[in-house]
Amino acid sequence: MSEHSETLEKAEVAKPELDDNGADEVELARMGYKQELKRELGLLQNFGVSFSIISVITGIPSLFLYGLNTGGPAVMVWGWVVVACATMLVGLAMAEVCSAHPTSGGPYFWAAMLSDPKNAPLASWITGWFNLLGQVAVTTGISFACANFLSTLCTFSTSFTPTPKTTIGVYAAILVSQGLINTFGVHLLKYLNNISVWWHAVGTTSLVIAILARAPSHQSAEFVFRTFIDNTGVAGSEGWGARASHAYACVIGILMAQYTLTGFDASAHMTEETHNAAMAGSIGIVLAIGVSAVLGWFLILGLLFSIQDLDTTVASTTGQPVAQIFLDTVGERGAIVLMVIVIGAMYFCGTFSITSNSRMMFAFARDGGIPGHSFLRKVDAKRGNPVRTVWLACALSFILGLPSLGSSVAFAAATSIATIGLYISYAIPIALRVVYRKRFVRGPFHLGTFSMPIAIAAVTWIAFIAIVFLLPQANPVDSQTLNYAAVAVGIVILYSVGFWIISARKWFVGPVRQISDRWTSQDISSATVFS
Repeated sequence: MSEHSETLEKAEVAKPELDDNGADEVELARMGYKQELKRELGLLQNFGVSFSIISVITGIPSLFLYGLNTGGPAVMVWGWVVVACATMLVGLAMAEVCSAHPTSGGPYFWAAMLSDPKNAPLASWITGWFNLLGQVAVTTGISFACANFLSTLCTFSTSFTPTPKTTIGVYAAILVSQGLINTFGVHLLKYLNNISVWWHAVGTTSLVIAILARAPSHQSAEFVFRTFIDNTGVAGSEGWGARASHAYACVIGILMAQYTLTGFDASAHMTEETHNAAMAGSIGIVLAIGVSAVLGWFLILGLLFSIQDLDTTVASTTGQPVAQIFLDTVGERGAIVLMVIVIGAMYFCGTFSITSNSRMMFAFARDGGIPGHSFLRKVDAKRGNPVRTVWLACALSFILGLPSLGSSVAFAAATSIATIGLYISYAIPIALRVVYRKRFVRGPFHLGTFSMPIAIAAVTWIAFIAIVFLLPQANPVDSQTLNYAAVAVGIVILYSVGFWIISARKWFVGPVRQISDRWTSQDISSATVFS
């Protein structure tokens, strides 16, 4: 039997399944894929995954010390507003593309569809590897922060003193437990998602109200909204504000905000498991950014107004300024409760980050973009989830966390890597949508006349932050303070471009169609996919 005949036979076998499963499966077939993942999520769950991964109660506390030292309250407050507005532009531009191409591949699939056909494989390859880097680094940042805060909690009323080695051990245990949930508890993820949304929303609100209500005193509006601090100098050295300029300290200080408002592409990666994906995925992206922006600003203001003594907070023996704020405002017992809220949110966040990460890796492996793709593309038949990429995500995230054993700025560097990797992968398809605008066929979610200006503004902002977050964060620069984001990003560029030139250009063709066009074109033309 010829290869062509085999393809048609497979297509005919798959056709009844697509008809039974409805419009979403027909839309997926139009893009060339079979329905392999279980489609059981709604808009709330799709929004919840991105909302949980953005997780303002994870990003802000984990980089609160960085924010206080790098610009201080003024940069934290107003930098959040600027970053939130810019991120919304990025989200709107992404949502428009997601609506046109709702598939787990997300940005790398979009890059192929929006590029000139002859350049589509290269665009897809580069985008996929930057997205993979960002996904892994985000999981590292989230779960490592969870390990840090759990280690800090263990110091309350005990003689325990965390070390880099013990923290790595806790980090490994957290990743393993999150991997097990994503392996054996996949049927529970929908319910955990709902719990996570309420945990984040109610938990963050309750936390802020508690510290504001119980704080013995409050900082002035002058302190919160206008105080600039530059503690970027280490070991008695001058800070970047003195060595370069205050503007330099301000722009690197927005890392806290931009890292926190990252990961909303999760809604795109979950579209193959979401009903009415072409609308739900897009709305999930925009809604997650909007709700997180408001909730995050509320959290920042609450924490800053509740600081009792700035020097004590920055130099806290707990190692976490947020933990010190809790101790100073609600006492040790109350602080334990609030730390549990934060750690719980971080754990949920890390769990769903692995969920999103594994789906992206599965999709990329399905199209042959990852070494060992024939092994990694397999979906567990019993559970309907990509178990192998779940554990690949856990393993790579653990490896990326190892530099913390010998670097004082490893965590900040990991957050820079996450931000740069993900946002570059967002920028490429948006930029291609601008360049090849005539190729773009919009989906049910679209921006109308605002589409092009928003897309151009989004790409410009991403180009800015991609440069800023590679810059040194502490002065002087040495082996302990090196921002190794530049190293990690450089490795990905060298690998993706180098391997493309040497080998991948000969065999990687971009997204691979699993289903023939022989019947899907007829079915789609007669089906009412989306109104």
